[in-house]
Order: sequence, then structure tokens, then C-alpha cells
Amino acid sequence: MSAVKVLFIGGSGIISSACSLLAVDSGIELYVLNRGTSTHRPLPEGAIILRADIRDPGSVRAALGDLEFDSVVDWVAFTPEHVRTDIELFRGRTRQYVFISSASAYQTPPARLPVTESTPLRNPYWQYSRDKIACEDLLTAAYREEGFPATIVRPSHTYDKTLIPLEGGWTTLARMRAGKEIVVHGDGTSLWTLTHHTDFAKGFVPLLGHPRTLGDAFQITSDDVLTWDQIAQALAAALGVEARIVHVPSDAIAAADPDWGAGLLGDKAHSMVFDNSKLRSVVPDYRAVVPFERGAREIVAWYDGDPARQQVDARLDALIGDLVARHRV
Repeated sequence: MSAVKVLFIGGSGIISSACSLLAVDSGIELYVLNRGTSTHRPLPEGAIILRADIRDPGSVRAALGDLEFDSVVDWVAFTPEHVRTDIELFRGRTRQYVFISSASAYQTPPARLPVTESTPLRNPYWQYSRDKIACEDLLTAAYREEGFPATIVRPSHTYDKTLIPLEGGWTTLARMRAGKEIVVHGDGTSLWTLTHHTDFAKGFVPLLGHPRTLGDAFQITSDDVLTWDQIAQALAAALGVEARIVHVPSDAIAAADPDWGAGLLGDKAHSMVFDNSKLRSVVPDYRAVVPFERGAREIVAWYDGDPARQQVDARLDALIGDLVARHRV
């Protein structure tokens, strides 16, 4: 039996790097089309590299030649224009096209928990999410009208050792290490789901080339649910300090910094708990096993491994200090 032949567009990002590694380890014949600009997430040995820019369809056609695939995954499609280009490029060239959407596309705030794939898609707060919804709508229409073999995958907050899930990234951790107070939105008790990228990969790779996924959507998340206070405390513990938390209303954060506020009001301010039963209907042994406490230690170890990674944003540090001063009880 021949190996499943898969093309990743991208492949060295936070989520896709783990999927690239597991795909090759699973015996998939993996082609990766990218510009070759990633430095700290090298592609696995055994992956076949195609150099092209997906935003330049001519270069993609030249790189692909007459190749055909069992599955094509675009990790870097964010707008309907990106998806339209993909449909033109891969119509008749693949048995499955996988679009990476986002759990932030779900109804915000959700009317019911846990969130399932049938939860309505509506996010009036965040343009990123509205663009993902528009991409899904385009693919659903293409599937219905012409049988374009689309599969939609919705990750939630997926991280690796390089991604600090608190706003401010290392700036916030540097404040913790210095004994300074940090901001956590709301009252710190809303529930949030963090998924380690290696766990996501275990749910994702078995979907590649799977015939019962076409025209359908699947969310892939952990079942490990924490409050935002617990997330901050896990990172503080990994740093060897106590978290000094000041709670600030999300509306107040949005007023002080609209970009930070968009991600809060459009996503993180609301409890998000997911039901992965549908994924398990096609990947029966899926189970996320990395608790965030372990992930937090990986994050701190990576940032401590090279002081050049410990970049503090002076503007954001000042903003956090101002929010702390105004909302400290």
C-alpha cells in the first residue's frame, strides 16, 4: 500500500511544525511548500521541500509541476482571497483540501457550553475571526456546488515552547520575575482551553486523507481547562515566583489598547470549553496528554535558553503598569 501523499503550505509554524514532524514519523510522504524563512522550527528530515510563495500562484504552479496529492493543507490562509486562490490551484489536484480555521469563529460569547462543531459561527468583535468565517462559507459553497473536497479544522489556543499565552509575552513574564504585578482580564475565573501543539498533531494527522472528513468541520483541542488566574500561576511557578495579579475589566483594557481589547472581547474574555467527541468519532484514540503546567516549564526553559529571546516591549510594560496602578484594589 502506497504512502499517503500530503502537501503542507507552510509547515514550520507553531501548530504546523508538530504536525509536519508527526506526519513524517507516521509514514506520510510529506511535501512542504514555503519560502524557507523559519529559523527555530526546522522541517523534519524526510520532508520534500518545494520553494515558492503561496501569494504568487505562478511560482506555486511552477514548483508543483504535475504533482497530485491525497491531501493539501494550507496553514497560512486567512482571507477569502487566499482560499479562492487555493481552490483554483488545487481543484482536480487533491482528494482533500484542509482549511485551518479558528475556534474564535464560534459564536462570541457562546450561548451554551461546551462548544461543539454545530455551535453557530458569529464573532462581531474580531476581524480575524470574521475572515475565517468568510473562508469557511466559501469552502462550504464550493463543496456543495462542485464537490470541492474541503475539510475544515478549528484549533483553539494552541501553543508551543515559543508562545506565551498571556498578553505581552515575555514582557509579562519579565514583570513576574522582577516581582511586579501583572494584568489578568476580568476576575480571572473565566475558563480557557490551552492545547500543546504535539497534542493537536495527534488529532490532526489521522484526518489527512480520511474520506469521512470531506465537507465537514472538526475542532481539535485539549480537554485541559484552566482559569486565566491558573494560567498565570502556572507560568509564575515555572519561573519560581509568585504571581501578583491585578484584575482589570476587559472593557477597560480595550479602551486603553484596542488591539489587546479586540483579542479579549472577540475571544479570550469568554469561557471556552470544547467537546471533542466528533473528532474522536474519526480518531478514536485521540487524547491530549500535556498539562499546561508542563507546557509552562517548556516555555520558561526555552526563553531562558537564550537571553536574546527575552524581549521586553517598553510601551506594553508601561501600559500594564498604568492599568495596574489604576485598578489595584
